[in-house]
Amino acid sequence: MNPITITALILFAVTYILMMAFQKIRPYVAIGSALIFIALGVIASVSPDLFGSGFFSVGEATYSYGFKQALGEIDWNVLLMIAGTMGTVYLFIESKMPQLMSDVLISKMPNVKWAIVCLSLFAGIVSAFVDNVATVLMIAPVALAFCKKVNISPVPSIICIAISSNLQGAATLVGDTTSILLVKSANLDFSDFFVDDGKPGMFWVVEAGALVSALIILVMFRKDNAKIEFNARTKVEDKFPTFLLVGTIVLLIAASFIPYKDGAAEGQFYKPDITNGLICIGFFVIGIIREVFFNKNYKIVKDTFKEIDYYTIALLTGLFVVIGGIKNAGVIDVIGNGIAKLGSGSEFIIYTIIVWISVILSAFIDNIPYTATMLTIVPVIAADMGMEPKLLYYGLLCGATLGGNLTPIGASANIAGIGILKKEGYEVKATTFMKYGVPFTLAAVLTGYILIWFIWR
Repeated sequence: MNPITITALILFAVTYILMMAFQKIRPYVAIGSALIFIALGVIASVSPDLFGSGFFSVGEATYSYGFKQALGEIDWNVLLMIAGTMGTVYLFIESKMPQLMSDVLISKMPNVKWAIVCLSLFAGIVSAFVDNVATVLMIAPVALAFCKKVNISPVPSIICIAISSNLQGAATLVGDTTSILLVKSANLDFSDFFVDDGKPGMFWVVEAGALVSALIILVMFRKDNAKIEFNARTKVEDKFPTFLLVGTIVLLIAASFIPYKDGAAEGQFYKPDITNGLICIGFFVIGIIREVFFNKNYKIVKDTFKEIDYYTIALLTGLFVVIGGIKNAGVIDVIGNGIAKLGSGSEFIIYTIIVWISVILSAFIDNIPYTATMLTIVPVIAADMGMEPKLLYYGLLCGATLGGNLTPIGASANIAGIGILKKEGYEVKATTFMKYGVPFTLAAVLTGYILIWFIWR
C-alpha cells in the first residue's frame, strides 16, 4: 500500500475506535476526522513533497481532496430526508393519532399475549414509514398503560416493541436511516422496496421476517393469558399532521417513477438528486407554516425543531466527508479487495460474510456509520467477484438493520425503550434484553438471509 493509503486507513480506524469509545461526542469525532482528511488534501495540492517523495501517491494518481470535493461527497438528499421526516413525525406524534390507533388495536385483543403481539406488529408497521425511535415513543406509553392495568411488568412488552420497530425500518425507503443511505448507492426508489427488477423487494423480505419473529413472541408470551379491559381511547383533535405524513409517503412513491439523471434516456425528463429530500422538507415546512400562521402555536414549532436529530445529521455529514477521503486515498479498494479474497471466489461465502459480519458488528456499534462505510465497499467487492451488487446491498441492509436487536445498545430504538423503562423505575440488564432480542433477531435474520439469497443470487 502507498503511504497515504496506510495513513488514511489508520486515521479511519482511529475515527471508528474513538466513536465507539466516546458515543456522546461521535459527531465531533467524525467532523474532526473529516477536517484532517481535507487538510491532507490541501497539503497535497499545495506542497506535494512535504512528507517525502511519493507520500501522496495513490497508484498512478495523486491524492486530491479539497473543500469543494468534500462538499460534493455529502449526500444532501439523505440529510434533508432525515430532517424533514423527523419534523413531520413529531407533529404527527403531537396530534395523538398514533396513540388512538394503538388504543383501537388493543381494544380488540382478548388477552395480554395477543396484545403484546399486536402492539409489536403495529410498531413494526408504523416504523416502516416513521423513524424507529419516534415509533417507540408513540407506542410504548400505550403498552405501559395496559401493563399497569393487568399488573404485569412492562419490560418484556417494551423490549418487543423496540426490536419490532428496528426490524421494520428496512421495509421502506423512509423507514430507517440505513434504508435512506442505501437508496443512492444501489440506485433505488420507493417502489423498488416492493418490486425491484420484477422480483420481490425488501418490504416482502422484512414482512416475512416479521411474521416469523411474531411467532417467536407468541411462544415467549404463551402463558400471559390475563384479560384486558381497555375502554378509554385517545381523542385526536388535529388530523392535519396525519395528512402531511401520508402526503409525504404518496409523493415519494410518485417521484420514484421519475428517473434520476444517471438512469434517464437521452432527452427524457429526470428529477434532481435531492428530490426526495425536498419532498420531506416541503411537507414539514407546510406543517410549520400552518402552526405559525393559522394555529399560532409557537411552542410546538420550537419543540419540533428541538426534536430533529441534529446529532445524527452532524454525524452523517462528517462521515460522508471521511468516506470520501478514504475513497480518494484508495482505502475502499484495499478493504473491498481483501473481503473479496476471503470469499475465495464464492458468491455464497461473500454474501454470508457480509450478512453475518453486519449482524455481529451492528450489535455493538451504531449501524449508521457502519452502513455508510460498507455501501462504498460493496461495489468494489461485487466488481472483483463479477457479481450482481444488489445481492450484497440487500444482505448488508438485512444484517446491519436487524443485527442491532441482539443487544440493548445496538440500535437507537432499543436505547429509547430502555430509557422509557428506566423512567418508570425498571432497570433492564443486558441478559434480560437478550432473552427476547436474540431469538427474535436470529429468526428475522435467518428468514431474510435465506429469502434474499434465493431471490437475488
